Amino acid sequence: MGFVTGKKKRTVKAFLGVCLVAGVGLVSGIFMSMSNRSDLIQVGRPAPDFTADASDGSTVHLADLHDRKRVVLVFYPGDNTPVCTAQLCALRDSWSALKTEQAVVYGINPAPRVKHLEFARKNALPFPLLADTKGEIARAYGCRALFGIVKRTVYVLDRQGQVVWVERGNPAPGEILKALRALHDFAHVQPSTPRR
Repeated sequence: MGFVTGKKKRTVKAFLGVCLVAGVGLVSGIFMSMSNRSDLIQVGRPAPDFTADASDGSTVHLADLHDRKRVVLVFYPGDNTPVCTAQLCALRDSWSALKTEQAVVYGINPAPRVKHLEFARKNALPFPLLADTKGEIARAYGCRALFGIVKRTVYVLDRQGQVVWVERGNPAPGEILKALRALHDFAHVQPSTPRR
């Protein structure tokens, strides 16, 4: 009896050891996937077009903003999580400065529109959140990690739809504003000529 019990204990310990190693490997793989920068769209390249449902009930088509607005795309893992909430609320608190730079902001993750609407209302977000339920936008922008987790990433696009700045993680609104202020992508407006 003692031999069987000892054998069972060794089997359980071996199983737990394998689970621990597998768990560490999995977490390590996810971490490496999250910090990988090789899949980011390079500065100077055109941003992939997309169409998505927004929390405010509208449908956003990125190409419709060309020649009109600068765009800040904020890919974040989840609504109602501490870091994501703080990140989006910091952008909310910088909303006036972002509007002054003629920028629109879109938060993007796989949550459905209804969940985004609740989260946006709860935090008084002045910008829409886009539902990327199949992860297609995140994939196109190099922001999809293992198991569909969204890599926290911010892109700044100029009025021509070019990537002008990209950063993994949670850059401060001041960094985003600095990137916007450095742009010289004036809208294509014909100057009026005085009549004589």
